[in-house]
Amino acid sequence: MRVLKHPRVYVTALAAFCAPAYATVQIQYVKPSLASPQQIGTTINWAIAATDTGAGPLTFQFSLASPGGAMGLVKDFNVGTLKSGVWKPQPFLWTPTGTEGVYQLQVVAKDFGTGESVSKTVKFQVVPLVTGGAPVVVGTANSLVALFSAPSCPAGSTMHVSFQQQGGATPAMTTTDMNCHPPASMTFEIAGMYPNTTYVMFSQTTTGGNVVNGPTVTFTTGALPSKLTFPAFKMIVPAGAETDTVDGVLLHGSVTVGSVQYPYVATDLAGNIIWYAKQQIGLTRPLQGGNYLAIGNGPSWNPDSQQGTILHKMDLAGNIVQETNIGVIQSQLLAMGVSDGGPCNTIPKPAPVGAACIGHFHHEFMQALPNGYSAAFADIEKIFPPGTQGDTSGLPIDIVGDMIIVMDQNMQVVWYFDAFEHDGGAPQLDINRPAVLGETCTVGGQSGCRTEFLLGKGIAPKANDWIHSNSLYYWAAPQNGTSKGDFIWSSRHQDWVMRISYQDGTGDGNILWRMGNQGDFTFNNLNNDPWPWFSHQHEAGIENNGNGVMTIFDNGNTRVSPPPLGLGRPGCQPRDCNSRGMAVNFNESTMQVTPVLSVDLGVFVDARGSAQLLSDGHYFFAASLVALAPHVTGSNDIEILPTPGTLTGTQVLNMQGTEVYRSWQMPDMYRPPIT
Repeated sequence: MRVLKHPRVYVTALAAFCAPAYATVQIQYVKPSLASPQQIGTTINWAIAATDTGAGPLTFQFSLASPGGAMGLVKDFNVGTLKSGVWKPQPFLWTPTGTEGVYQLQVVAKDFGTGESVSKTVKFQVVPLVTGGAPVVVGTANSLVALFSAPSCPAGSTMHVSFQQQGGATPAMTTTDMNCHPPASMTFEIAGMYPNTTYVMFSQTTTGGNVVNGPTVTFTTGALPSKLTFPAFKMIVPAGAETDTVDGVLLHGSVTVGSVQYPYVATDLAGNIIWYAKQQIGLTRPLQGGNYLAIGNGPSWNPDSQQGTILHKMDLAGNIVQETNIGVIQSQLLAMGVSDGGPCNTIPKPAPVGAACIGHFHHEFMQALPNGYSAAFADIEKIFPPGTQGDTSGLPIDIVGDMIIVMDQNMQVVWYFDAFEHDGGAPQLDINRPAVLGETCTVGGQSGCRTEFLLGKGIAPKANDWIHSNSLYYWAAPQNGTSKGDFIWSSRHQDWVMRISYQDGTGDGNILWRMGNQGDFTFNNLNNDPWPWFSHQHEAGIENNGNGVMTIFDNGNTRVSPPPLGLGRPGCQPRDCNSRGMAVNFNESTMQVTPVLSVDLGVFVDARGSAQLLSDGHYFFAASLVALAPHVTGSNDIEILPTPGTLTGTQVLNMQGTEVYRSWQMPDMYRPPIT
């Protein structure tokens, strides 16, 4: 369903309407770097050239149809580069890792200023790795990821691959099941292996409950690439008899520290690396089956910024599965009539009161919605009259809010939530309730801020960072008499976790409740905690498929701030100075919150963090931005064994490493938590 809240004339972010109506766009050629046919796993670099008699810029979109399948988006419209009158897109590399057969690649070149577009479709044949009755395993561009290809299996059956260190030094892992599709072969990405290590692997085909093992093959992984700087890990509390070893993989969403861009890595519970991927800005969510989502930098439609402009869906070998960008999302929002959804570089300076724009993606990109839909955060800057939120500059003020953008399987916008459309006061947000701790951003940015495009002469010198959303959870069973799902939304700077009426795309976006200090719930303070509520929290999610507790990483910024807002720092007791791992039950009928866990994590974490309920009832918390030494920060991955009858627990794992945005504890690279 496409939500059309405020129909209006479509305004392009790329060019003025005065572009010539007679402009034409032509694609000169679409050429592969290697001639067809090529084997599964071969990377093809596509060369494309186009011309445009309009002013441009010209944008390019790539879609792909697998053999016998429908066309699906791979990379949405993004700006190309112009040289000697010829437009070329940003690099497009394609590595087929699915089935063999004839693929169709569709390239669309479009000038959004004139509306002119043209498409060209070419065919490319992919041949199998398997040529006989035995499976084949080959390496990929990632030295720790292999491609395993097996002969076809019967229709109605499923297949997965089991792999284990030669000699059985570690337990076997398995990929997730894939439906058989004869007569084509079956290809799997194998990940979760140590460097320079030989593995044995074989397929297992299930037909009506009967399991048949295929022939065994071996594969030896390569070394970690020397061009990447890998994080090192230190065991504070090593894994022991009480540690959840079923969830024996830790996936670390590494971030850049200073000038060092650490790759994302997965490790075992002792800190040994078993997977890596080149870092984007933030690894936001691993996906069932092995793909993952990330926010990245790169060229988009606004030449003033390349920060937080790209949404990536990647596979375990590092290939792009799907991608969109902030520019094309802005164009879709404008076409839907979203007044706050346009580009920032087209707004005059100083920006007039009421002007608003979307700047960047940030913090969250998730795909746990029905029909394979996904959702992401984007920040909104909006200019308000002097004095709003208590500003004393006498100038109009830039307030930074957020938008939740829901996209379909082809990354096209179908629903949105704009915080500024719900700012009229309780039970919604209140524009005159500023960030609890008064957080602001300035020209040039600072820690925790992105580029603020509307600041400058004639505008108050600081932008108020009002919302600062940091996590989103799709609640599939909200127990409100309907089977349709809503969003659970965490706002760091309001100290609130909120429920938003999404209703699988039919909701009006109203805020149904606000959980936290000064919100709509009463806290059942079982242990007489002087500050029972979370504050500046991260990754609030409902566990056990939406039927259990809500887990929260309680950073505690407000709690540890000086009075009158908090309990005071320095001088507070250790349990009040540190961040906490929390889990709560809540009742929407009585509007009461009852704590299940509120454990001192032993460190104070100013920002970032993640929370998770493990399969055995333990809890996992990732604490980043931990002060390790003067001017040195890192992270601690902590597993907690709850103490029955209390709200506390014991650390049964504590691994210290470089900074992360989030981390996850899971059984393998294919079955991450769904929170």
